[in-house]
Amino acid sequence: MECSGSDGGEWVWVRLPTQAEAAEQQKSPSAAATEVEDEERALKVVFASPAEYFTDAAPIGNGSLGGMVWGGVATEKLQLNHDTLWTGAPGNYTDSEAPAALAVVRELVNQGRFADATEAATHLFGGQSEVYQPLGDINLEFGASNQAYDSYKRELDLHTATVLTTYNIGEVRYMREHFCSNPHQVIVTMISANIPGQVSCTMSLSSQLKNNVTVTNANELVMEGICPSQRPSLRKGNSNDVTGIKFAAVLGLQIGGNTAKATVVNDQQLRLDNADWVVLVVAASSSFNGPFVNPADSALDPTSIALNTLNLTRNLTYDQLKAAHLDDYQHLFYRLTIQLSRGLKDTHSLLTEKERPNEEVGVEIRTSADRVKSFSIDEDPSLVELLFQYGRYLFISCSRPGTQVSNLQGIWNQDVDPAWDAAPHLNINLQMNYWPALPCNLSECQEPLFDFLASLAVNGSKTAKVNYQSSGWVTHHVTDIWAKSSAFLKNPKHAVWPMGGAWLCTHLWEHYQFSLDKDFLENKAYPLLEGCATFLVDWLIEGQGGYLETNPSTSPEHAFLTPDGQPASVSYSTTMDILIIREVFSAVLLSAEVLGKSDTDLVKNIKKALPRLPPIQIARDRTIMEWALDFQDPEVHHRHLSHLFGIYPGHTITLEKNADVCEAAANSLYKRGEDGPGWSTTWKMALWARLFNSENAYRMVLKLITLVPPGEKVDFEGGLYNNLWTAHPPFQIDANFGFTAAIAEMLLQSTQNDLYLLPALPRDKWPRGCVKGLRARGDVTVNICWDEGELQEALLWSNHGNSVTRLHYGGLVTAIAVCSSTVYKFNRGLECLEAWPLGK
Repeated sequence: MECSGSDGGEWVWVRLPTQAEAAEQQKSPSAAATEVEDEERALKVVFASPAEYFTDAAPIGNGSLGGMVWGGVATEKLQLNHDTLWTGAPGNYTDSEAPAALAVVRELVNQGRFADATEAATHLFGGQSEVYQPLGDINLEFGASNQAYDSYKRELDLHTATVLTTYNIGEVRYMREHFCSNPHQVIVTMISANIPGQVSCTMSLSSQLKNNVTVTNANELVMEGICPSQRPSLRKGNSNDVTGIKFAAVLGLQIGGNTAKATVVNDQQLRLDNADWVVLVVAASSSFNGPFVNPADSALDPTSIALNTLNLTRNLTYDQLKAAHLDDYQHLFYRLTIQLSRGLKDTHSLLTEKERPNEEVGVEIRTSADRVKSFSIDEDPSLVELLFQYGRYLFISCSRPGTQVSNLQGIWNQDVDPAWDAAPHLNINLQMNYWPALPCNLSECQEPLFDFLASLAVNGSKTAKVNYQSSGWVTHHVTDIWAKSSAFLKNPKHAVWPMGGAWLCTHLWEHYQFSLDKDFLENKAYPLLEGCATFLVDWLIEGQGGYLETNPSTSPEHAFLTPDGQPASVSYSTTMDILIIREVFSAVLLSAEVLGKSDTDLVKNIKKALPRLPPIQIARDRTIMEWALDFQDPEVHHRHLSHLFGIYPGHTITLEKNADVCEAAANSLYKRGEDGPGWSTTWKMALWARLFNSENAYRMVLKLITLVPPGEKVDFEGGLYNNLWTAHPPFQIDANFGFTAAIAEMLLQSTQNDLYLLPALPRDKWPRGCVKGLRARGDVTVNICWDEGELQEALLWSNHGNSVTRLHYGGLVTAIAVCSSTVYKFNRGLECLEAWPLGK
């Protein structure tokens, strides 16, 4: 079957799979992807010059080990990160004086003395988080500083997760290819030339951290180092520091060419001369042995681990290493494909041609930065495709089963004192990092989040017991590799927010809704949900008007003015608190029903508490009230959208059930305005999508795709750097993931019972398109094709018998019954034209 245009069939947009092909797509994503090979866009991040700044470099990663390819000619720097390199050690996240301070704050709130309560809340502070650290650099010196070069190009290919740098010096064409292998846990670089004997360079390892480099032989460099035991602001000098996380990086060489020669220089470097090619293989490890083991007590030897990892690659050729890398990466990446088009006269195919490798001297390269700069004029849909898939690429590269959780910069960092410590922030940023996991078909990449949640629950149970005299577990808004669960150190509007763990717990229920994995629900999700909900039941206290309330309560990072004009941030029952509690309570009740645990005391307590939670309130200006009282907002354009949590990523507010509240939510979005950091922009995209407002969702696309000049201060927030990383500024990776998730919401939305096709499609911007492999709740996979802004065909299938009963498109609704392992084909009228077994 084909999805054809309505112009008499003269133009065919994309093939939907046949019965056998659809089944094969589910079983073998890589094979399915080849079916649209002829239609395939060149998904490349392109540069025309070496990097000058960190945000000009090209990121690679395998979930744990990361690299930044700068692509210099005379000198090359391959910047290294390892996700376990942090300052500090396990901490004490309890405070025996907190209960008395809590009582004072609550009484002040009860008296309406909100400014005094805000000041008193400083006694609820915990400590600062620890800081993510850079590993070091591989430095390559080619001795070409005085030689002219031309035809330079550097590109990150999302199809292969490789970075390729090419340039000419005279008649010699040089090529460097880099990738980071998950199967072999190494970074691999191949340097070659088109003329034999032309590859010569000096190689060294360096780090900003305390380290020692040794040369074990002419083919191997070893760097051993240690992270500081304290964050930068507390250090007075760590020359004798031996208590931090230890690390090692090992560089091995494979050399080709009859005239090639490798020698040791100054016992610190390797010198390579006259080779045809060289392959650099880098392994790294640390002594980090989990969040509860002090580095001083760790028995792990990072040098031995790194050497063992490297030794496993000794007998493998470059082609074998690359083949294993491609098989692993493409198995994940090709589960989902997307194509967007303006129509027959679309110019983006011409832009794509300019991106293709061109070795002719003098041919201008259209860089990704050029495309960003011109987007306000050409609105190139293929750039949206690239950014969508770039988010998936980055997610695959920085979060894999067994790795640490993706931090504020993913895994990439060049500074010993990065912005905001590069620490996971739990009041939007860490959650946004994981928004694409389920709808964008990368569910296993979410596993580090659940592992991290389990660690937070251990420390958080101590914090709940001591600080709040409560059962269950709690965590606040900033954490680190040691699973810090206590409040932050600075302003109460940041620190006094014990809802971080509760928000994260909504991801557990979401994972079950998408997978219907009962074993996951019973053994991993429910114990964490149960502990979180137990704390929330204890945290709720008797309030005004017969309602239960949270006290103290803040709306993340946002202050208000008290009735007498004083600035404050601490009050009671902020809208976000109540919305998160509703989500968690609902998840526990539904989970208990699935697992047959509905007769427990916790479930009974939740059922009693839910009707007593305060309702959403509408302010005098017809917006959703952010606080329990209609305080004056001194910063109406604030970056956070906390009071709209129930629309997205939550589900307690829907157009179908809460039309008046959704109208107030739209008013709230208009009031907030369009400006803000990258993550705020993409959150607004998703919110507008949930409100089925394609025009405003697309306005946020336009807002994000704005170039941020590197190394300069700018007078706006948000935007994209040259390497398409998103800006706060400075760099934060969350908006890259938020963008991908928001585009998915524009194309497909779901509940456990309903599927919405193209709910926020900007039909005049992307009138033709196809997306294959989106995921929906109920373990449903969906392919959608549209033309002239209207649905053409949709395929959907599931591996489980599930509860999806209604299919929506525009104003049409049809009842459906989705049986296990059956593919269904629908037309634009939502008629089921055909069904067949998935394995046929």
